[in-house]
Amino acid sequence: MKENNAGTDGSRYIPYEERTGNESVVYFTRDLSPEGMAKVYERVKEHIGGKVAIKLHTGEPHGPNIIPPAWVKAFMEKELPGAAIIETNTFYAGDRYTTEQHRRTLEVNGWTEFTTVDITDEHGTAMLPVKGGKWFTEMSVGKSLLDYDSMVVLTHFKGHIKGGFGGSNKNIGIGCADGHVGKAMIHAKDGDDWGVEKEELMEKITESTKATIDYFGQKVVYVNVLRNMSVSCDCEGVEAEPVKTPNVGIVASVDILAADQASVDMVAAMSEEQHHDLMERMSSRHGYRQLSYMKEMGMGNDKYVLIDTDNGDRRIDAAAAVEGVVPFAG
Repeated sequence: MKENNAGTDGSRYIPYEERTGNESVVYFTRDLSPEGMAKVYERVKEHIGGKVAIKLHTGEPHGPNIIPPAWVKAFMEKELPGAAIIETNTFYAGDRYTTEQHRRTLEVNGWTEFTTVDITDEHGTAMLPVKGGKWFTEMSVGKSLLDYDSMVVLTHFKGHIKGGFGGSNKNIGIGCADGHVGKAMIHAKDGDDWGVEKEELMEKITESTKATIDYFGQKVVYVNVLRNMSVSCDCEGVEAEPVKTPNVGIVASVDILAADQASVDMVAAMSEEQHHDLMERMSSRHGYRQLSYMKEMGMGNDKYVLIDTDNGDRRIDAAAAVEGVVPFAG
């Protein structure tokens, strides 16, 4: 049954003590490295197998804040040697708008040095059902997404110019929707290609995500890397705003809402000076509606047990996770 304990105002951060319902498990490490990614992934990988997709934002040319390709290479070699990175083309004109442009950008950023990226809408589109949606009954995705048996959602957690923040939900909701049909369904309104914003945008992103994760069922996990957290998305490339929020670590869960909520909570637990810009970005774009709508849609829990894998699997809270973080130093 759908429930909405957090309300629909996406401008308001909901403190943990105001949340209700069950708890999921989120694993955490401060080790920002390929080994750290592997460490927490190992704890959630039980149902990952067969032909595996890694959903990753590979970035605009020379984007400074993406998960480093060298990290992804090492992670894949250790944990997922037969997997493929998957992407889709963009809705906006630029260096990833067409497949040809996108492949040049992949080469510039170093991805083609060690893997082949499947641009899933290069092969056409497919429709996936949206169960219980308010805006959609189906969502258009890149066709070859359906060729995979399971998916690892490897996300650079950061701000976003339209969505407030980009976590696992945005990585899938926008990143699996094909470039010219699915993304238009999410963004366009009344003749304006970018007319959708705030609560409506968060809800449409979330419904798009639900179509994809319902397709994979239990065979999908979420790894969020809290590093180089500009208020700008990686889609802004070298034009991204300077990073002011401290690096934190990496979280992983089989629950998409818990993974994104824990990431937001860690930012919220920082000092005002440390988190002001990123929290303002989330609030002003009404990005918290991503979280409350995922809960309404039955996609996970906003309460969780946070397990510190660096210290004997001790249960901690978000404040303990960010204790001692230092200002971003580039």
